[in-house]
Amino acid sequence: MSHILWKTLVLSPVVLGVTVLVCTRAMAAEVASSSKDVKAKVTQTEAPTASTASIFIQTEQPKNQQLVAQKTDNNKVLEEVNRYSSEGKNQNSLSQVTSVSQFSDVQPTDWAFQALQSLVERYGCIAGYPNSTYRGNRALTRYEFAAGLNACLDRVNELIATATGNLVSKQDLATLQRLQEEFSAELATLRGRVDAVEARTAELEANQFSTTTKLVGEAIFAVTDIFGGNTGDANNTVFQDRVRLDLQTSFTGKDILHTRLAAGNATAFSIRDNANGVIDTAEGTQSFQIGSTGNNGVIIDWLAYYVPIGPVQAYFAGTGGIHSDYVATNNPYFEDYDGGNGALSTFATESAIYRIGGGAGAALTLAFGSGGSFFKPSSLTIGYLASNANNPGPNLGLLEGNYAALGQLNFSVGDRFAIAATYVHGYHGAGGNLFDLGGGLASTSRVVGTAQANTLSALNPSSSNSYGVSAAFRPSDKLSISGFISYHDVTGFGANDDFQAWSYGLGVALPDFGKKGNVLGIFAGAEPYAFNRPGFAGNDIPYHFEGFYKYRVSDNVSITPGVIWLTSPGQNSDNDDAFIGTLRTTFTF
Repeated sequence: MSHILWKTLVLSPVVLGVTVLVCTRAMAAEVASSSKDVKAKVTQTEAPTASTASIFIQTEQPKNQQLVAQKTDNNKVLEEVNRYSSEGKNQNSLSQVTSVSQFSDVQPTDWAFQALQSLVERYGCIAGYPNSTYRGNRALTRYEFAAGLNACLDRVNELIATATGNLVSKQDLATLQRLQEEFSAELATLRGRVDAVEARTAELEANQFSTTTKLVGEAIFAVTDIFGGNTGDANNTVFQDRVRLDLQTSFTGKDILHTRLAAGNATAFSIRDNANGVIDTAEGTQSFQIGSTGNNGVIIDWLAYYVPIGPVQAYFAGTGGIHSDYVATNNPYFEDYDGGNGALSTFATESAIYRIGGGAGAALTLAFGSGGSFFKPSSLTIGYLASNANNPGPNLGLLEGNYAALGQLNFSVGDRFAIAATYVHGYHGAGGNLFDLGGGLASTSRVVGTAQANTLSALNPSSSNSYGVSAAFRPSDKLSISGFISYHDVTGFGANDDFQAWSYGLGVALPDFGKKGNVLGIFAGAEPYAFNRPGFAGNDIPYHFEGFYKYRVSDNVSITPGVIWLTSPGQNSDNDDAFIGTLRTTFTF
């Protein structure tokens, strides 16, 4: 027993040396990295984004900008443990080094060169990484420390077994024996933690959901009612819901496949005129009422794939694609990508120009202006979505049916101002609506604006050319101003089928108002409207005013009370104004 103890003490400098070296290395790296925290937060995760021209306006993670989650936190733990374990086991492999000069990133001028040289050449304990690097200037993780210490302990046992001795003086042995006794409790605790990590690793490996897919969910509960004249009398207070489960899959770490399931029972209110007749309008439609299945039936409402192809960010939609999936809308804090965290209404969320068409198709975004250009970063986006791409019938399909082709130039000046110019050309079969979000041929779907601005010829096809400008300005971290204007020129293929429509809006948002994560927003403008259309009554501008306050209860729960005020519903000032009150609760997981 005394013979084994003596040899253990002889080899104790190995354990002490590696402990001192890795600890000082970790402290040095921590100091060096403290000045890089901000940069690290920006660069630690890469994910597909709608446009590089809207970096500063990403207040919430839209459905196309949610971080690629090919590995959960538990999977990352597994990955680190497995990597460091394999590196620790490679001490006797071809990656083993016998001289400090074999480390490609260690120089004789480094402050820890002599300590490292002793550990490598004298004891053969620290072998570095399999690619012959030591990585001495970055932070040390607990897993790396455990792997390095375990490697040294294995080396101690090996040298004891081979009866290696006379490595240090008796004076050193006395010091080391005292240190060993003093830190015996800590060493025992460390070994127990390693055992716990191994047990946890086995549990995670047996129960992990997927190494490539992450489930992201959103559930919205909303209590809402509408007031004012006949409209208030014809509607009751309702409690509505919408749930979305998004399976996000990455195959390369830079791409992402969205497979989203949705269900809901939310419907818009019935707005009445002064004769108590139903006004055929989409004014006041709220974002959580989009995509509802009516009876909480489950459907796949969105299937899309984002992938970089060289310098281009590509987007492919199999179903449920909309333009705001892939293009910057420049409406921070109001834009929630039809979710539950921004403005209440579809009008205040984004410009109506992005509501023209939808379905299946593709889009490409090319970034430019990252050098010395005045506009940086900037990008060019083109996209094509067909409403009935899956239907092989006459005048349908990917190219013959309803479609909307978009082109947009995105410009940014620094990180405070962004502006975009948008053009959308659409083809619409007989019947249907202009702002239908991909409802397709003869669809009654409309998500924003009045009947005058939406209704297309019921007998003949139509084409549309729409032009829009959107901009966002952030003078400070506590204030954001954004707005848009759009003009729509519809040409029908029959007599008296032509019309023009307009829409515009301006919003002011106060992020972190009252508490970090909260948002106070006020938006005003005119929902899409058109004048002097045969067969339609009403030539007044339908103004829309909206205010909301998103209160962040936690990272995963927010409560948003808000009010929407609609003037001249149906473009008729004789109709009573309508007021919508909503209390929306959003759960994300």
